[in-house]
Amino acid sequence: MHPGHPGRRVQGRDCLGCAKTGSGKTAAFVLPILQKLSEDPYGIFCLVLTPTRELAYQIAEQFRVLGKPLGLKDCIIVGGMDMVAQALELSRKPHVVIATPGRLADHLRSSSTFNMKKIQFLVMDEADRLLEQGCTDFTTDLETILAAIPARRQTLLFSATLTDTLKELQGLATNQPFFWEAQATVRTVEQLEQRYLLVPEKVKDAYLVHLVQTFQDQLEDCSIIIFTNTCKACQILCMMLRRFNFPTVALHSMMKQVTATATASASASLCLTAPLRGRGCGAGGKERFAALAKFKSSIYRILIATDVAAREVVINHNTPGLPKIYIHRVGRTARAGRQGQAITLVTQYDIHLLHAIEEQIKQQLAELAVEEAEVLQILTQVNVVRRECEIKLEASHFDEKKEINKRKQMILEGKDPDLEAKRKAELAKIKQQNRRFKERVGQTLRLRRQKAGSTGRQSRPPGPRPPEPAQAEAQD
Repeated sequence: MHPGHPGRRVQGRDCLGCAKTGSGKTAAFVLPILQKLSEDPYGIFCLVLTPTRELAYQIAEQFRVLGKPLGLKDCIIVGGMDMVAQALELSRKPHVVIATPGRLADHLRSSSTFNMKKIQFLVMDEADRLLEQGCTDFTTDLETILAAIPARRQTLLFSATLTDTLKELQGLATNQPFFWEAQATVRTVEQLEQRYLLVPEKVKDAYLVHLVQTFQDQLEDCSIIIFTNTCKACQILCMMLRRFNFPTVALHSMMKQVTATATASASASLCLTAPLRGRGCGAGGKERFAALAKFKSSIYRILIATDVAAREVVINHNTPGLPKIYIHRVGRTARAGRQGQAITLVTQYDIHLLHAIEEQIKQQLAELAVEEAEVLQILTQVNVVRRECEIKLEASHFDEKKEINKRKQMILEGKDPDLEAKRKAELAKIKQQNRRFKERVGQTLRLRRQKAGSTGRQSRPPGPRPPEPAQAEAQD
């Protein structure tokens, strides 16, 4: 039985479903909710929470397609958009609200034009990322949201990975939730071809350029997603690939803060051709969703991002630090029964991460064979272009704009940025003092042990050797 079997859902029980990415979990909760909504339509009927903006838009598309016969009204509440326009949409009482926790919590704290006291369904998609305190901690925002919705509701949690947090939540639940986990020998879909490429850290970019060129040459109209771990790395790789004439667009949370100069300079510069053969590139949009739309419509064939829509090939530029992040990333390809490829660049420092991933997905990744001589031909060229892109991005004050963005977010949360910075500096100072104190204590103890050992050796007098047993008997 599928985790979202409508019969189970309409019974009114809370549900926790765990299945592979791309196996149809979204439709599993959309269809039963629409069925229940058709019996008594009103707004706001359902709230869907998701960790990323792009995933919110994908879920909204599913609701719109399947709910069109019902005249469904939906509302997307995510960061980076006009809060006033979003507040107006919420005041019109849409049937379904799809939101990221941070922006919805901001609306609940600052606006009284809507309420969520009549919600019947709360859905958490990718619940493992919402509930765990990882890179993004949603705890405070979720507390605000849960306080604003009724206690009597049906809660539906879906995830591709069953983490310890979800197991603990299942054990603490008092209303006997329905739990379903897809039984499979591996944690990723069978149609996904997974490989790794062991590369030295300093030449990783050259291997990336070679892989992109290889896929574009071998696969007609191939779309590629390249995952990175930071906004800055995302922007630099985008600029670098554009210099090599690849049709590339970036997607990261700092896009509105990136100046047009940094983007245009990468596009307008002379494309380096030999020994690479590009397919042509144009000027990329600065808006996140405009960039995503251009990628989905195949205007751009390469997207460098963190969380996006499905495509044929996924390349992990950095090895994910957690296996569940790897599962979510590679789940962007080989969806709905289609074929897909996922390649992870593994440096000499990431081998333990590769082993952790293989243990989690219960499958060993095959090594990808690459012509090293071809990579060496472009190595110097790639390194030079990479450094030029880094210099241009630094000239656009990218890091300063990121700090400004953080200060704005703190102000929205009612915090004093200067006071928070002062507290952070004081905490770092205290930690440094504690570390120095521990080092001094350890050093003192080592010196005392060394001194005690040397004193013990010197205190033993050289006196006469004790007689042998036979000699002692003769003297007696």
